[in-house]
Amino acid sequence: MSGSFVQLGGVQLYEVSESGPELRTGRDAVDLMSAASEQRATWIAIPVARLGDEFFELRTGIAGEIAQKFAMYGAKIAIVGDISGRVATSHSLAGFVAEANRGESLWFVENRQELEDRFNSIG
Repeated sequence: MSGSFVQLGGVQLYEVSESGPELRTGRDAVDLMSAASEQRATWIAIPVARLGDEFFELRTGIAGEIAQKFAMYGAKIAIVGDISGRVATSHSLAGFVAEANRGESLWFVENRQELEDRFNSIG
């Protein structure tokens, strides 16, 4: 997985590139964690564009599989991008996003600035 390492709000972050194949399986999540570990990133930022429509259709199980893989390895991830349209049309997705955002290891944020603000609030 291509991406870059940056300091954001005092956090070592691996930002996944906007272009590239969709993240679709637990194996993709492991590959992503491996790339992030090269620079000891404590968080991984994944653009919404890298997830695809099926991720946000919870009945497919893709979001659950990927989230479970990250959780199993203790990875912290932020999904970055506007998903308000998707949330507005899916009660289950709205619940998933709300629950994730209450936690400390999986966040859905609209943009990089919101992610930095969240990092600043925990730091």
